[in-house]
Amino acid sequence: MHTNSDPEINELVDVIHYRPAVSIIMPFEPKMGLKAELTHLLKLAADKVGYELMDKYPYDTCIMVIQKINTIIKNLNFNTHKKSIAIFVSPIFEKVLYLDIPVEEKIIIDESFEIRDLVYCKKQLHKYLVLMLSSKGNSIFLGNSSSFITLVSNSAAWVNSAKNNLPEKVANFSDAAEQKEILMDKFLQHTDNSLALVLKAYHLPLFVLGTARILGHFKKLTKHNSAVIEYIHGNYEEASSQELKQILLPHIKDWKKVIQKDLLNRLDEAAGKKKLAIGIKDVWREAVNKKGRLLVVEKNYMYPAEHGSNNEVIYKITEPYNKFSYIKDAVDDVMEKVLENGVDVEFVDDGVLKDYHRIALIKYY
Repeated sequence: MHTNSDPEINELVDVIHYRPAVSIIMPFEPKMGLKAELTHLLKLAADKVGYELMDKYPYDTCIMVIQKINTIIKNLNFNTHKKSIAIFVSPIFEKVLYLDIPVEEKIIIDESFEIRDLVYCKKQLHKYLVLMLSSKGNSIFLGNSSSFITLVSNSAAWVNSAKNNLPEKVANFSDAAEQKEILMDKFLQHTDNSLALVLKAYHLPLFVLGTARILGHFKKLTKHNSAVIEYIHGNYEEASSQELKQILLPHIKDWKKVIQKDLLNRLDEAAGKKKLAIGIKDVWREAVNKKGRLLVVEKNYMYPAEHGSNNEVIYKITEPYNKFSYIKDAVDDVMEKVLENGVDVEFVDDGVLKDYHRIALIKYY
């Protein structure tokens, strides 16, 4: 992690590993829990760190780090509306990050800090959207590992009322089948408008279920094909919400594959709207200017760099380099910048972002 400490300290950090480097990553939602309970959990984490340090490091070093951790816990901001906290402490460094991402509790004692460890601890919630299309009505569900709830439900009775709004020459068609097709498209358009509102509120993978015929109609008129992970063919109009959840299980079993496809869909959509920064140099500039909404990066991508003429510019490191402008890993620094600004970070497998130079930042739009 690149710090904002004095150049003399940066020089020392580059030369000597100041062990131990302690990272404490925990859920932290004061608005959801009592201050005393959160403080107790943090002190338990601090005690665990103390036991591990005393077993591996000199006594004076351990006391110094433990005292720093206890002081940080004592001075935490319990008025924050964030979801988690990351505490980084070493004999010469300390930092606290209040974050908007849910995390699993984890304590890391190593030679150095890595923001990647923080992102790896992010709680993976298997949340997704389901649009079920049928002749009896259309519904949108929000699913996860423990629940499956209805967000929107439109009865087919709407179709019958729509007949009154058809143009006179259409309403007088003798071909009932053609009239039925027009009404179906009208209803699907209404459903797609509802879907737009849901997708704006929930940035989640989307699955669409229905017969081949109705899915064919929907694909032609929807504005949200880019959000769809998979179209699942079948007649599910009599299926209960729990039965639909079971039908989805094989399709969400490989959750990493689902998430990576969803992320690529979102990157493609942002690129089409000219709201995507591609490559570490462009991503760095937008992150410095706090213009990000979602950062996507290949999990093993690292980029040693040095600062340019101003904070918005970085260059790939070349020998010899200026040790005072040196950045050990610009990718790690970018992750820190965006996390502090409430921006989410997602890792994908190496090679997934080959068309995006291994890192991309979706901007607000």
